[in-house]
Amino acid sequence: MSKKLVIKVTAGADAPERCSQAFTVAAVAVASGVEVSLWLTGESSWFAVPGKAAEFELPHAAPLPDLIDSVLAGGRITLCTQCAARREITEDGVLDGVRIAGAQVFVSEIMGDGVQALVY
Repeated sequence: MSKKLVIKVTAGADAPERCSQAFTVAAVAVASGVEVSLWLTGESSWFAVPGKAAEFELPHAAPLPDLIDSVLAGGRITLCTQCAARREITEDGVLDGVRIAGAQVFVSEIMGDGVQALVY
């Protein structure tokens, strides 16, 4: 059985430490060979938009664009459908490799065998 980790990050620039922790854990898990699915919800939704992660700064933390690239290189990033709609973010307005999906897909992922889910 492979290890699977689903991380939902709700924090963005409004809670920078919690936000950075979520992306850091996701990137480290990918680097460790864990199958990772990172969900962007709430204020973290903006980081699905090209250029937005480069605006995020947190002293002593890895740059957010680097963490996103690491997750995309070996995992999956999903933007919440409702969160995207509320912010008028569309499929053609997100980073390459980011998908938009809703609660049904999230529930399906977290209910799988061998899945650990974390929320930040």
